[in-house]
Amino acid sequence: MTSPIATPDKINVFWFLPTHGDGHYLGTAEGGRPVDLHYLRQVAQAADSLGYYGVLIPTGKSCEDSWLVASALAPQTENLRFLVAFRPGLQPPTLAARLAATLDRLSNGRVLINIVTGGDPVENRGDGIFLNHADRYLLTQEFLDIYRRLMANETVDYHGKHLRVEGAQILFPPVQEGGPPLYFGGSSPEAIDVAADHVDKYLTWGEPPAQVAEKIAIVREAAAKRGRSLSFGIRLHVIVRETSAEAWAAAERLISKLDEQTIESAQSIFARMDSEGQKRMSALHRGRRDSLEVSPNLWAGVGLVRGGAGTALVGNPQEVAARITEYQALGIDSFILSGYPHLEESYRFAELVMPLLPLAHGARRLDVRGTNTGPFGETIAGDRRPRAAQS
Repeated sequence: MTSPIATPDKINVFWFLPTHGDGHYLGTAEGGRPVDLHYLRQVAQAADSLGYYGVLIPTGKSCEDSWLVASALAPQTENLRFLVAFRPGLQPPTLAARLAATLDRLSNGRVLINIVTGGDPVENRGDGIFLNHADRYLLTQEFLDIYRRLMANETVDYHGKHLRVEGAQILFPPVQEGGPPLYFGGSSPEAIDVAADHVDKYLTWGEPPAQVAEKIAIVREAAAKRGRSLSFGIRLHVIVRETSAEAWAAAERLISKLDEQTIESAQSIFARMDSEGQKRMSALHRGRRDSLEVSPNLWAGVGLVRGGAGTALVGNPQEVAARITEYQALGIDSFILSGYPHLEESYRFAELVMPLLPLAHGARRLDVRGTNTGPFGETIAGDRRPRAAQS
């Protein structure tokens, strides 16, 4: 039996680098925004200066390469951590260990690793991976068996069903002892076995709290049977405005350019996937617009056309903070967030919600007395300050 759930005292809040694109609307090129190094640098530096703990860099054929993006942006930031996603089947564990160790050294220990097994058979075949669901997770198990031993500075001999190495080692160790922490998500029994055996932080997509609680209990029990414990994180979008009405209007505006054909096309792609997590996401809305608030302030509209994380917390600052606190009470200490467009929403969340949260890291505190421009209160009539700033 597992021990009672301990509510984390503090939480870490991550942002997201939209290496697959960004914009004002979902499912259309209208309002789209080019995502190049200049823009990614803006988002990363904003997250760094605003006090986010780190940024997730996704992986997949629709994304710029996560390793290269992280290596380009690490020198452009100071405290920001980079949660680099990659797929075990695309590179041997020895190469992945060298990449992770090198990036950890070059960034002075600011690397985290997100293991993504991949749930789209069509994309997998395009990358040369012709394994079924169970074998992909067995490959991930073997990969992490080798990878973790390499990060522990062992010389590894290993002969598995999918992977074999002899005398494998890395010569330049990472800054972080034992290597960068491992993050991983997956809802199938095979995925939960991987998490229980190997990872430091288990990630879930933004399902309603009751479903998240059930999943966490299963993962905790599986890890406990192996004599291990791990921590938990959640991946969500956010749409926060000063009032609830404004937030819900922004949510509707985000999908206002969507037509039914676009939704049907996206849902047909999601249906071909053998990802249990994707099935759970799709079941929240069933491809329909008429019941998208699936739990208080939890909106499934993003998932109509976006694979993976498909839900958003929608509301005013107090409502969004309250929902985060509910997930925290389930045992979640890491929140990986995003919003459209990513640059602007990173500021909204940091300014409106972060001051309400028990952060384990320091968010930037704005001093309006030293701010003379924009919505924070410009100087008026020469040297007169706005009254709110004076008080």
